[in-house]
Amino acid sequence: MEELKVSVNNSGIGSAGLTSDYMQAVAEYIWNGFDAGASHVRIDYTTNAIDHLASFTISDNGSGIDFSTIGNTFGNFMDSIKRTSYQKSSSAIRGNRGKGRFSFVAFANLAVWHTIYKDTASQKLLEYDLVIKKNSKDKCHYDKTIISKASATGTTVTFTDLSSISAYSLSNKLFLDFLGAEFGWFLLLNKEKDCRITINGEDVPYKHLIAETEVRELPIRSDGVIAIFRVTFVRWVKMIGDKFYFYFLDSKQKEICKELTSFNNNAMGFNHSVYVESSYFDSFSGRDKEESLLLFGTGKHSPVFKALNTSLVALLKDKQKLFVNGEAAEKLITNYERNGVIPPFKNDKYDQARKEDLINVVRGLYSIEPKLFVGLNKEQQKISIGLITILLETDERDTIIELIGQIITLTASERQGLLNILKKTTIGKITRTVNMIESRYKIIELLKSLVFDAKKFTSEIHHLQKAIEESFWLFGEQYHLVSANESFSVLQTKYLDLIAEQEKKDGKKTKAQKADFNRRPDIFLCRQHTIPDPTDFEYFMEENVMVELKRPTVVIGKEQLRQIEDYMEIIRADDAFNSQKRRWKFLIVGNQLDEYVKGQYVSQKEKGKKFLVKGIDNYEIYALTWDDVFTMFNLRHKFVVDHLDFDKAAIKRELLEKGIDFYAEPEKITMEIQEAIA
Repeated sequence: MEELKVSVNNSGIGSAGLTSDYMQAVAEYIWNGFDAGASHVRIDYTTNAIDHLASFTISDNGSGIDFSTIGNTFGNFMDSIKRTSYQKSSSAIRGNRGKGRFSFVAFANLAVWHTIYKDTASQKLLEYDLVIKKNSKDKCHYDKTIISKASATGTTVTFTDLSSISAYSLSNKLFLDFLGAEFGWFLLLNKEKDCRITINGEDVPYKHLIAETEVRELPIRSDGVIAIFRVTFVRWVKMIGDKFYFYFLDSKQKEICKELTSFNNNAMGFNHSVYVESSYFDSFSGRDKEESLLLFGTGKHSPVFKALNTSLVALLKDKQKLFVNGEAAEKLITNYERNGVIPPFKNDKYDQARKEDLINVVRGLYSIEPKLFVGLNKEQQKISIGLITILLETDERDTIIELIGQIITLTASERQGLLNILKKTTIGKITRTVNMIESRYKIIELLKSLVFDAKKFTSEIHHLQKAIEESFWLFGEQYHLVSANESFSVLQTKYLDLIAEQEKKDGKKTKAQKADFNRRPDIFLCRQHTIPDPTDFEYFMEENVMVELKRPTVVIGKEQLRQIEDYMEIIRADDAFNSQKRRWKFLIVGNQLDEYVKGQYVSQKEKGKKFLVKGIDNYEIYALTWDDVFTMFNLRHKFVVDHLDFDKAAIKRELLEKGIDFYAEPEKITMEIQEAIA
């Protein structure tokens, strides 16, 4: 055998950073095979009963090693003939540094290459052997070439005198998964060429590493010319390499260059690669230029490349959104539930609907901007989800959009999508109803503490008036949105003057006390709203509601009703307020009614209107006790709860937890009222 001296001595090779991982070392030889144009790389070995591995081979059907080049391929360390055509932006050529052939030292003491190549001059197949030993890596021994009896080119490397490796090393799942991850993209890309890696005849699996793949034809028009690109999108189950790329290949599937995608900073597991094949890349010159990488002969700034890049980014954006909405969102929610980030919900229809509402909003926000939920520790996750929960429970859904808009820029479609998610869904309406009932109940409790106590009524009269002004629903749901009409202050002044004059005549007030009339402890409120005209269905009419709240010590009787009647006559006589398109309702409320008022109920009974004591044309007077008002509140809201299309028991329980019980026994309610009065 002839000897070829390597350009570096044995110790220099040993200290040059050769891999010590047998899997990485084996991968180097597989890549060498594919770099030589092989479509099939085989790993073959035999073992005995105790799993002893004496040797194994890696063979390929590539072009072989031309004998005339071994001075460059095997004689120069840290260099390789492949470097002359290697492109820095390309990942197609792996064995470009001249170290791969020495990788066997990670697991063997001896490596023998038997290679068959086609001689350019004679056009015959020639073969020869090369040998390198671990303890003398700076020397390569080789035979002279002979005419081969084989019918095809190829190379087989035999490794013997093995160390720290067994048959299990070449068959275990960890090794198979490593090869699948290392070569999966290449095998997928070249599946039409039937590229394969086999171990003892069994294909190395890689498809289980692919979560999703899609191939589409992408036409790009520029200057009247249409270029057709075959785009293969791949989403991997796990990271393949350390970055995500667009790979650009010519018509022979040779990788011309690669570019980082714009989705490398995602942290939600969107592991992807995009392979773009087209004859449009055939005109590429073949070498990188560090200053300006040329593509399509005109460079990256050509209209075709810009349009192609825009389309590829749009493709990835759509794919990422589908991934985030589906698998990634499901994983996020599962992790949040497992780690207690999603707050606990009871196992009933109502609470589960609230939970679904929260999850849908989180999912929608995650699909718009995953970074809002990525990189947070557990406490931060709980805070963010807790904030969203509070905003939903208080029906402040629009606030979510405002907050998100201050953090990220929302496109019109993203904003609309988020609005759709945040629409008042059934559960949103129910939550709003429960919160509304709670708010009203608190007002009722406040009123009870004021109207049954003469001292509090007098001292807190301004608070009471404000509460009533903002809560006209007390007298019926139809008054929920009535508005104040300041013009009625004129009528109110006339009315109060009338009462003052009457009291003066009756001797109830001295002249010196007349200034106190403006501080009367009674409350007088005016509101108006629009209602259908019962006599003319084409038009509406104006309904005016006047409410007078009497002091707790005043028993509503004939005298109080007469005052309201006088006020009604003032309005009827006033040209500015007596239109037939106005309807007038007067409500007088106190703690007690005398027998005269109760008799008036009977006189108006035929009109079928509860609490009506007098009605003339468009004018009606009603008298109620506070007990009537509070009881009507209970009955109305009990009806609302009973007709919510959800688990009524769960809603009742939530109201009870808030201190609200519309289902107590009548005796209990009466007792509570009596206690409050006392």
